[in-house]
Amino acid sequence: MASRASDDIERAHLRDPADRSFTIHRRLPPASLRPWLRRYWIPVWDVPEGERAEQRVLQFPVCLMITTPAYSRFVGPNPGLSTTVLEGCSWGFGVMFAPAAGAVLHGGGLRELAGGHRELEGVAALAGLTAPLRELMAQGPDEDEVHAACCALVEERIAGLGPPREEDLLIDAIVEEVENDPALCEVGQLCSRFGLGERALQRLTGRRLGLTPAWLIRRRRLHEAADGLRGDEDLAALAARLGYADQSHFTHDVHTATGSTPGELARRWREG
Repeated sequence: MASRASDDIERAHLRDPADRSFTIHRRLPPASLRPWLRRYWIPVWDVPEGERAEQRVLQFPVCLMITTPAYSRFVGPNPGLSTTVLEGCSWGFGVMFAPAAGAVLHGGGLRELAGGHRELEGVAALAGLTAPLRELMAQGPDEDEVHAACCALVEERIAGLGPPREEDLLIDAIVEEVENDPALCEVGQLCSRFGLGERALQRLTGRRLGLTPAWLIRRRRLHEAADGLRGDEDLAALAARLGYADQSHFTHDVHTATGSTPGELARRWREG
């Protein structure tokens, strides 16, 4: 049986428990940079020749940075299901930015970047990182010193952003509120807690995240659903706990987001 997610990377990752082709190292940034950085993830994979391992992720409302020997990208928030196909033997260095960081690094609103990516070297604040990261990565994927050195390169750049401004802190706080309060199920509740009108909140999340407030709530519920399906909770009870009026609406949302029904995901994880 698959266990419940150990952290937010696992929570978002619809990992097939039968897939043993990769591992993920994790690191946290210093507390001083948490307004801009959430965490690092370092995937290492070894897929048998002739095979492909598809990774499916229900991404958080943040931008990412990922550098591998094959590509180096700044990735926008993905409103759908993010898929990456792994082949061969390789590894990557990944950064999960805080919600506030995306638009600041991108240099503008994120609506046009949602669901897409741009080359890392085209992002002014991060340009020039690819070559030194790859030079470090050439030493191998399992050395803690290499991971730490890669993190230090990123942190030096991110420190250059300076302290977060009022709106940066606000968008981080809004996302944190949604992600950490399962009782928050309506956009109106979010408006009340932050003293914002619904249209003002829509404009703010659209510009800073490329997403809607309703999406934030739906995505958190999907993360909770995925976590519950990894355990032994009854499907009807899980739907009720997540605030669904009935199990059919729960099934619809999960199937729309993942292409699988809750029952199919539960069987895969619980039997894996």
